[in-house]
Amino acid sequence: MAMRQLPLGKLPPDLLETLLHRHRPSDPSILLGPDIGLDCAVVRSGDSLLVLKSDPITFASEDIGWYAVQVNANDIATTGTRPAWFLATILLPGSKTDEALVTSIFDQIGSACQELGILWVGGHSEVTHGLDRPILAGTMMGVTTQEALITPRGLRPGDAILLTKGIAIEGTSILAREFAPHLSGLPRGAIERAKGFLQDPGISVVPEALAAAKTGKVHAMHDPTEGGLAMGLWEFARAAGVAIEVERAKIPILPETEALCARLDVDPMALIASGALLLGASTPDAAEVIHAIEACGVPVRAIGQAMQGSGVFWVDDDKREPMVPPARDALAEIYERIG
Repeated sequence: MAMRQLPLGKLPPDLLETLLHRHRPSDPSILLGPDIGLDCAVVRSGDSLLVLKSDPITFASEDIGWYAVQVNANDIATTGTRPAWFLATILLPGSKTDEALVTSIFDQIGSACQELGILWVGGHSEVTHGLDRPILAGTMMGVTTQEALITPRGLRPGDAILLTKGIAIEGTSILAREFAPHLSGLPRGAIERAKGFLQDPGISVVPEALAAAKTGKVHAMHDPTEGGLAMGLWEFARAAGVAIEVERAKIPILPETEALCARLDVDPMALIASGALLLGASTPDAAEVIHAIEACGVPVRAIGQAMQGSGVFWVDDDKREPMVPPARDALAEIYERIG
């Protein structure tokens, strides 16, 4: 039987589900193991829970050390856990690596860890063949308790779905940095602002996730990343075994995101979305969660609701249509299309 060729991006959900089912561990110490839509693994260690996450940086070539710390810390924070320890595996291209590049990556990791109060405790680095850009795979860990743990599986029918900041924040910055020659005609200021989206509005969700968790009113959190908001919503719904309805008009899209995506013919809903945070809270408690997030200086709004069923549905006025999750991130498509 012929095997299908896989495109760039995450593994297709059907293949990933098959492989995870085949290799899923069975042990009472594992509270949360590998599954689609889950941000972290959770393992019991004595009276504590160890929260673990591993994530690579592959799309971006600039600031990858800083990036790696942020995206791994984000996932830990979605469980209501403060990220504590970081390990980095740094693979460097054989023909393009000098001491300045290595020093820059190490300095980025060190600076990002210091900003978030994280200890960089280990990893691996090497110059290797077959690469045209650095690749950095990070692992982050934190410790929590059973009572404090939040997972995407906690989303309940009737919960309000909240979204912070806006969509495609990370993707917008990558488009501005990696595809600048294809953005001629757009205002220079818009492109420069888009490049700075990593810091403002920022791709870290750690402060707002921890503040929301502290209210005790959050049932579930998930940070949409590869595949954008569309994939993030699908993962959120699937992990919890519920359906989600989203009012598309309520989704915040920053002007720079709209402009760059329109110029490059990119779907912002499917564009890598670190910086946004999805939360579920009961409708009566949503106002308290919103207040806690806004106190961090982060905008947030309700965009929809969880309900009985499965899948994600877009609601536009009186129309309700199923959302088809993207087969891959819009960045993977544009890299193939224009390189």
